[in-house]
Amino acid sequence: MHRTKKALLLIWVLSLTGCTILPKQAHYSENTFTSMETEPDLSYEVPVSSPNIFVNQLGYIPDGTKVAVFCGKELPDRFHVVEKETGEIVFTGYLEEQGYQDESQEYNSYGDFTEVSNPGTYYIEAPIIGRSYSFMIEKDLYGDVFKEACRQYYYNRCGMTLTSEYAGEMAHNACHTGRALVKEDTSVSMDVNGGWHQDESGSKMVEPAARSIAIILLAYELYGDAFTDDMGIPESGNEIPDILDEVRYEVEWLLKMQDPATGAVYSGVTVYEQGAGKGAVSYVEPVDLQAARSFAMVLAKFSYLYQFYDTEYATECLKAADRAWRYAQLNEGDDRINEWKLAAAAELYRASGKQEYHSYISDYLSKEDYTKMMDEVLFLGCVTYISTKQPVKLPLCEEIIETLMTKAEEISETARNSLFLTGGGRDQDDIGELLLEMMYMTLVNHVISNHEYENIIENHLHYFMGRNQKAISYIDNVGENNYRLIDENLGIMKRFEADSRLIFMLSEIVSAHGD
Repeated sequence: MHRTKKALLLIWVLSLTGCTILPKQAHYSENTFTSMETEPDLSYEVPVSSPNIFVNQLGYIPDGTKVAVFCGKELPDRFHVVEKETGEIVFTGYLEEQGYQDESQEYNSYGDFTEVSNPGTYYIEAPIIGRSYSFMIEKDLYGDVFKEACRQYYYNRCGMTLTSEYAGEMAHNACHTGRALVKEDTSVSMDVNGGWHQDESGSKMVEPAARSIAIILLAYELYGDAFTDDMGIPESGNEIPDILDEVRYEVEWLLKMQDPATGAVYSGVTVYEQGAGKGAVSYVEPVDLQAARSFAMVLAKFSYLYQFYDTEYATECLKAADRAWRYAQLNEGDDRINEWKLAAAAELYRASGKQEYHSYISDYLSKEDYTKMMDEVLFLGCVTYISTKQPVKLPLCEEIIETLMTKAEEISETARNSLFLTGGGRDQDDIGELLLEMMYMTLVNHVISNHEYENIIENHLHYFMGRNQKAISYIDNVGENNYRLIDENLGIMKRFEADSRLIFMLSEIVSAHGD
């Protein structure tokens, strides 16, 4: 199986100019906001009343695979799917693959009810262990969740008033509109208005912003048809996909963070409460190399995609990216080998075709043992390299593909042996890691369209929506047992970087099912 998949990938590579894998790209009061958290706290106890039948509490699409997980000291041999409104049993199934968990001293089994396909609201019940939370079966099921994930960045816009027309209960007045003090010299101030809040204080840092934007833009490249111009933000209807409008709002803030004379990039803006009713004060954090490299990476990526809508602005972004790269080159000292530098070089090479960028890419991929430490930033850089129409070195593309394929197979193997059919190994509470694994899986599935991989991606969505050991939905406005009933900070959409990974995964699902 693994060799067959790899052979398909290599045939595909050799058939393209460069290694392009992106055929689906489209033409191209102040503190009342609720911001995305950086890390969740998952250390809580499951409520005693939690059911022992675990389902996706939003639901399933009619033609999709539908599986419930059953856990208990004793399990029955059959289960029933019940229509919620009428109480009518519409399906009776038998539990399968029963096993025993020593740690919990419980049995676990699976119940497949894929046969149930009529739209409606249902729950599952079984003798001995009771009933599940309710769920829907509906064709256009995940589209609204996808839009809400994308809109989280609009809700966190800084420096502008969000009206209830667009933001609903997330509406707030313009905040942090004053100038910020330069931390190294507080006699100097800067206009750093705009951008997205990244935490409850309203801080905005360049590197996390670049990471999230890059993930969102890659999702747009792979699954452009999922991103529409009617997501309900002020820019909707301007014939530019709303996700690009939203990213541009953040890019405009990023441009303010660059010193136009030197190309240096300030690392971010932090906000501190002064106490005693004196309000908050904002500081511009010092310049650093990581900020410059991440800035160069994401500005180049944005310019490449945005050129089809505003050539002049895209060119401005590319020039700013190049200035940041040159600043980092002049000041890097011993810090010459760096994953952010690789990602920046890949984006600048694709956008400009300049050989100096390719030389660094080639040196890095040829010398560094990156295959064993493929983190998110390296992933982004490598995917761009095998996607470019510029001349590339095919052996390097093959190695990247082999690395991604191996990672996908490792995730698949873990999922096959997991109670909830997901990756993450034993630590399945690490939502961020599960989302990161789905980025690898989604990318590989885009290339080879593997049915097993599609199921694994959807199984992770089921996990996030309630089919997990806590029986909790981590998605906003989804499920009877939603995270907000336990801890407001547990939601995936509330976490700045996790939300971008969720968008990446959902874009594949929405695109595949035509939501």
